[in-house]
Amino acid sequence: MHFMLNLQRLKEKAAFRNPDEFYFKMIKTRTVGGVHKLKSRANKYTPEELMLMKTQDIGYILQKLQSEKNKVQKLIAMLHSLDNQSSNRHIYFAEDWEDAKEVQSRSSKGRMLPASDDIPEHIKRKTASSYRELEARRSRVSDLEKIYMDMTMQKELQKKG
Repeated sequence: MHFMLNLQRLKEKAAFRNPDEFYFKMIKTRTVGGVHKLKSRANKYTPEELMLMKTQDIGYILQKLQSEKNKVQKLIAMLHSLDNQSSNRHIYFAEDWEDAKEVQSRSSKGRMLPASDDIPEHIKRKTASSYRELEARRSRVSDLEKIYMDMTMQKELQKKG
């Protein structure tokens, strides 16, 4: 019963169809045994067009690779300047051994805590996250380098002998 109802609706729709109706998909289809099938898109591009697209892809990958390398260099410079802060050491000069021992005992009593204990916790967290970001960017650079090398190898293999 349900099948007959659908068939009746389709017959009515076909009867009221506009004969001048046109869709662009009609150009890309063909009928095989009364069934509509899309044309094959296997050879849609010429070899020259494919080579051009791959060259553009290689250019994009190279641009991203250079961008990531620059970001890694900036991060390394920033983290290097954070890690190598001056130690603020004072140099004392003594005339003899007794003065040297006295100066050494005075400086050890008033010695400051190590620099890492003075750093606030939120700065330590930011530094740790920067190091994690640096490692992520380094791995991204190595991945992009692999992709770039593979793509250039494929491009070289496609060239005519």
